[in-house]
Amino acid sequence: MFASLLAALAIAVAPQEQTAAVTSDQTSDAVRLEDVEVTGRRLDSLIRSFVDEVAAPNPNRGIARWDTRLCVGVANLRGEAAQYLVDRVSTVAEDVGLTPGTPGCKPNLMIIATEDGGALAAELVQQHKGALRMGGSGMDQGGAALRRFQETDRPVRWWQVSMPIDSETGMRATRIPGECANACTKLSDFAPTINVFAASRLSTQIIDNIFRTIVIVDVSQTSDVNINQLADYIAMVSLAQINPDADTSAYASILNVFAEPDGAAWLTDWDRAYLAGLYDAERTRKSLRAGRSEIAASIHRAHEQSQSDPLD
Repeated sequence: MFASLLAALAIAVAPQEQTAAVTSDQTSDAVRLEDVEVTGRRLDSLIRSFVDEVAAPNPNRGIARWDTRLCVGVANLRGEAAQYLVDRVSTVAEDVGLTPGTPGCKPNLMIIATEDGGALAAELVQQHKGALRMGGSGMDQGGAALRRFQETDRPVRWWQVSMPIDSETGMRATRIPGECANACTKLSDFAPTINVFAASRLSTQIIDNIFRTIVIVDVSQTSDVNINQLADYIAMVSLAQINPDADTSAYASILNVFAEPDGAAWLTDWDRAYLAGLYDAERTRKSLRAGRSEIAASIHRAHEQSQSDPLD
């Protein structure tokens, strides 16, 4: 392991052995999932509050997740640190049912280290805005969020692009500006055709899949955390649509690691239950609120299972 994230990630500095153990104790005010009563309204309320706080679906869309394949790429890091990040994020992805890419795969999750996260984010937007905002309905968080991606001063920042998908066919379910088929002379040439197999007022065939994520790590702000914590933080914010402004201080979560570096050494019970709930959810309910309810129900099931098979 490594003495600090800066030592582990700096391009010109070799990785060092970790000299101080990381404690897994959370602050006394934070709630650990396994400490909450299984029955009663308190657990339900806590779970729903956690989901409401961290979930950040694109405007007017359901909560998105990766579909099957995840290929993790890392830039600007020395070999050992880069490989650890790839391996750890891929392991967490595999735990929730995804298939990690093989060596040489084309990355759809790119982790980039830099000494100036804001400058790199601004450069990416200037040079590759079309890849970050493709213009299809419901594919990203919008222009205001993209400005915050550039301007907000964070140790780690991320940008995700998702795609509405026809769950029956796996085909794209939104039009991307500039694309058309056939002669491009009528409306049907510009928009995907959705054949409805089971019309319902409560369910939908259209689901949302993440297909591109960029994570920028500002190494000048990450010296208080180690490589284990960084990797699990990145796994959490890249495998799910996480609100960067979420207040998770009431919960034992890896999302608190930059505010409380001694609070969590890895993904916590809350984090893993959230990811398990997200990847267990059906996501075919029309109500935008239903997606959160499905995840909350899945977290509750994961907690019940942890009583006999602890998540840790």
